[in-house]
Amino acid sequence: MKFGGTSVADAASISRVAGIIGDYRKTGHELAVVVSAQRGVTDQLIEISTKLADAGETTMIDPFIGSLRDRHVRAVRGAAPAFAPEVEAKVEELLRNLTGILNAVHHLRELTPRSKDYIITFGERLNAPVVSAALRQNGIQSEVLDGCEAGIVTTPQHGEAMALPACDSLIRSRVGPLIARAVPVIMGFMGCTESGVVTTLGRSGSDYSAAIIGSGIDADEIWIWTDVDGIMTSDPRLIPDARVLPSVSYIEVMELSYFGAKVMHPRSIEPAMRKGIMVRVKNTFNPDHPGTEIARVAERDSRGVKGITYIDKVAAVSVNGAQMIGRPGVARAIFSALAEKEVNVMMISQASSEANISLIIEEGQLDCAIEALTGMVRQGIVREVSANRDVCAVAVVGEGMAGAIGTGGRIFTALGKGGVNVMMISQGSSEHNISFVVRQEDGPKAVRILHDEFRLSEEA
Repeated sequence: MKFGGTSVADAASISRVAGIIGDYRKTGHELAVVVSAQRGVTDQLIEISTKLADAGETTMIDPFIGSLRDRHVRAVRGAAPAFAPEVEAKVEELLRNLTGILNAVHHLRELTPRSKDYIITFGERLNAPVVSAALRQNGIQSEVLDGCEAGIVTTPQHGEAMALPACDSLIRSRVGPLIARAVPVIMGFMGCTESGVVTTLGRSGSDYSAAIIGSGIDADEIWIWTDVDGIMTSDPRLIPDARVLPSVSYIEVMELSYFGAKVMHPRSIEPAMRKGIMVRVKNTFNPDHPGTEIARVAERDSRGVKGITYIDKVAAVSVNGAQMIGRPGVARAIFSALAEKEVNVMMISQASSEANISLIIEEGQLDCAIEALTGMVRQGIVREVSANRDVCAVAVVGEGMAGAIGTGGRIFTALGKGGVNVMMISQGSSEHNISFVVRQEDGPKAVRILHDEFRLSEEA
């Protein structure tokens, strides 16, 4: 079971989580628990460390440390009063360590990826002992492990580390024996390299941690506890009558997550997918709701489409030139140039004439992309490179779309009738996802049009 930042944000939330865990433990289930930092703490750690490296003053350190102390002390006194002195001593030890590191960042005027990774794990380091104490307050034996102690060994890429194959055996030997006698509370979002250097697992890293741990102990199921009832047909902020999907396949949730759905990161599914472990998404604040099941094979929907989502912080890059036609190696050169600048390409579309290749990338990477591709203009490989920030990417997802006649026609006919101009289209051969690009202001409108077109608010 993994509990996110909103689920463990304060004493009342942590007490609720301890009750949920306790109920399952007392009925005979063996559990391992992964917890995130309290809501907002990781962002605060990133903000202060960045400011201190960029000419910030040390005067900001003490108030920040004081706010972390107050927050976690209040949490443990409210959720686990019997164990408060023990946990408060641990909190003080951690905060002394954090204070020293933040002072070092200020004096060096440097925040390396390695230092940043270590600093931003303090949210989990501070919160896991509080959650573990709340379990003990409820009569449930519990022990705290950081990601490294649990056996999450990773690649050395700070900020986006990936689990290594060795994780399974390490986790099995370290966490497996523990769950028979206690509930391990494992710090999410973090691991370490084979040499013991702390790493973090990127956005939604605690989900990834849970999947890694679940795979390592050969769990029957992996449960992701969050603040919504499950994976929905679309963003409820855009579609008030969006519906919770009772089941989705691994492929469907990866596609939905990649294109902006916030419930899980696509990488988080991979360890479960590899072993065929069922994943459930449930609501900490509405635990009786069945949530969403994620499995290798999900219920088919007669409509074909399961969900619609979009990403708005993207940019379109077009590479043009007659000299590209019939010239081997042009595409390789384009993607190699972008890879050297660590630019991630999210969508690709190429004209059959080969005179144009259009790409969708994250908006924040646009300057790096233009710099990389401008060199190809100087070399005469392409004629020009142009960019457009006023775009967003929309994805229509569903395994039932594969082989279904007319789905694409319905999508683009509905958009045309609604006055939405499609600028670029991309579809994989699996037919599980039809993605397209529209003007940024048309993104929410396109989602609403298609959600209505496929009647996704109605039960199948």
